Amino acid sequence: MTTGDRVFADTMAELTWNEAELAAKRGAVVLWAFGVVEQHGPHLPTGTDFLLPSARLRRVKKTLSERGIESVIVPPYYWGVNHSSASFPASFKVRPEIMIELVCDVLSSLAGDGFRRVFCVTGHGDATHNRAIHTAAKRSAEKEGIDISFLAEEGLIKRLQIDIADPNVTIYRGPQASPPPKFPDIHAGRGETAAMLEFFPDLVRHQKLADLNPVDFTMEQLTEWRRGYDFSRRLTPLGYVGNPSQARLDDGIRDNEATVLAMVNAIEARVRASAA
Repeated sequence: MTTGDRVFADTMAELTWNEAELAAKRGAVVLWAFGVVEQHGPHLPTGTDFLLPSARLRRVKKTLSERGIESVIVPPYYWGVNHSSASFPASFKVRPEIMIELVCDVLSSLAGDGFRRVFCVTGHGDATHNRAIHTAAKRSAEKEGIDISFLAEEGLIKRLQIDIADPNVTIYRGPQASPPPKFPDIHAGRGETAAMLEFFPDLVRHQKLADLNPVDFTMEQLTEWRRGYDFSRRLTPLGYVGNPSQARLDDGIRDNEATVLAMVNAIEARVRASAA
């Protein structure tokens, strides 16, 4: 059986309880990917938002180990808040208050097992979804007395109007397109498609890509799209925003490597600073 055949490859679900207990006693940090199951156009699977951060965290774990930092990965969270794709089939919706309570319960379980540091990583852009992650991290850190942070790009934290100096936030700076993309690339566009071409090429509907025209939004249209439900489906009947037909494997490899390195550096800096 290969890694790709295992539902929760390289996560805690594949550890025995003894192994998890020993990892906690050794001070292993916890990595947790958050996403949703939602439509990603006619060319990407509905699991894209949790598949990508999960794949990246497997590389993060390996690189951290090479730097002397042990980590374990929690199985991905994929029942999240979904506005933009809510009117499409196979796009599941969970109320934010339910998500927050569930995440807090899982974090409480990890604290009870002896883990003292958790990094939560998002693969989904919905603002309410990501505020729920931060709220749960903050609430659980205060309750459990452990270090829990939302590991995210600076631009996302600012869009969420969260203070970048918030103690429950760890900032990393991901890859920047040069030159900047002509089209807003925010959902199932060039970036996500390129990333999937590296990690999960067999899940990309390659035959669909050439026929996908770019979806270019004005700021007014983007604001309307973010209202979600029928508003977004009317503006994007095929479900994507950006230019997926321009996705290239080389771009996906480069961006994935840069993202993983940025996350590793941010995690290492936080771990080393607390140990100093």
